[in-house]
Amino acid sequence: MTPGDNGASTPEDDDPFGYLYADGQARGAQPPSGGYGYPNAVNRVRTVGERQYGQQAPQGAPGGPYGQQAAAPGQIPQQGAYGRPNAHYQAPETIPGGAPATSRQGRGGGAGRGRGPNTKGLLIGAIAVVAAVVIGIGVAMMDGGTEDDAKGDTGASSAPAAEESADPSPSASESAGDDEDAELPKIDAKALLLGGGAALASDVEGAKADGGVYVGGFNKVGASVTWNVSGIPEDGKYTLHVQYGVPGKDADATLSINGTAQTRPLNLANFAGSPEGDYEKGWQSTYANVQLNKGSNELKVSCEDGNSCDVNLDQMYLTKGWKS
Repeated sequence: MTPGDNGASTPEDDDPFGYLYADGQARGAQPPSGGYGYPNAVNRVRTVGERQYGQQAPQGAPGGPYGQQAAAPGQIPQQGAYGRPNAHYQAPETIPGGAPATSRQGRGGGAGRGRGPNTKGLLIGAIAVVAAVVIGIGVAMMDGGTEDDAKGDTGASSAPAAEESADPSPSASESAGDDEDAELPKIDAKALLLGGGAALASDVEGAKADGGVYVGGFNKVGASVTWNVSGIPEDGKYTLHVQYGVPGKDADATLSINGTAQTRPLNLANFAGSPEGDYEKGWQSTYANVQLNKGSNELKVSCEDGNSCDVNLDQMYLTKGWKS
């Protein structure tokens, strides 16, 4: 050995890139031509393509197939490095008596493929549930309205006594032609029994009676009209409707049922609001609640002391029950 040379290079002194430095070149480092670094460096480099994957090195030779060691005689080769397939591996289905090969089912149609989820059935079921809920809500709402209506119909209402006349509502549109009143009697003015100076007339237009005939001359004490009505189906409560006309001012009269005067006068007010002095625009209607007997009854309207009787009388008719 020389002072500048400590002998042959040891593996830890090997520098595969020594040829790049001055001191390495001084020591004889050359670019790799089959190995790295200095002369006599450890060299396990193989030419590309020289080492074949899956081949087994000769017995006792250093290194076997990549990732494996050479197997001793009678031993099973060990599995290769992680991630590398074993060259000696055989799939079970390739071995006689091994597991049968199976095909992986894919999505969609075709041979060997499974069917996807039944989305059509789920959609139909959802629609059915929504429809059932909507129908249930509709039925509940209808039942609630019917119940509320029933409660409203059974509400208590105040009605006048049998011997009193009810104040009519301010309506000028009532007539004797209502369908619900057809089964009960009605009468025109010219069929009434007149007394005390009351007389038939037709010079004021607008009367509903046949031929436009009405009862006039009623504006003096003692004047009266009487209706002997028959055909009452049963004892009970009825409503007497009276069609009349006033000259733009309120009037009233006395109502008697079967000879008994009602304690409350028959209200003949100017509900229509017609101008004063205009009989033609003053036609309207009123009503009184009365108690009648089954069969025949006498209904009388008269001008008595204390009444204001400037009024023309047109028609009369009856309906079942009392109006409130």
